[in-house]
Amino acid sequence: MAEQTEDLKAFERRLTEVIDKLQPAARFWRIILIFISVCTAVGAWTWLWDPDTSKVSFTNSLWNHPFFALSCFLLVILFLCGIHKRVVAPSIIATRCRTVLADFNMSCDDTGKLILKPRPPQE
Repeated sequence: MAEQTEDLKAFERRLTEVIDKLQPAARFWRIILIFISVCTAVGAWTWLWDPDTSKVSFTNSLWNHPFFALSCFLLVILFLCGIHKRVVAPSIIATRCRTVLADFNMSCDDTGKLILKPRPPQE
């Protein structure tokens, strides 16, 4: 019984360590995503309220608003490179662990701490 307890504690330590190591990177990518999203929104606002936007072609309109064009391009590139996965990486790990741990009547929180569920009554 003591050996099983030690195994669970070791697993919990390793899981919390993995999730803790992913948090700074996820935070960094969240900041990048928020910054580029705000830049795109501000650029879109100025692009849409420009009276010349409706008078010129789409490409000329984008050439007249390089801030919006660049920020929109960067946002698309970030999503194509998988920023949406990097932002939520710790929660992906926790969700997958919950799925596996459900077979053993356990779960874990978002930080990786194990949650032992009571056993169902046996008949």
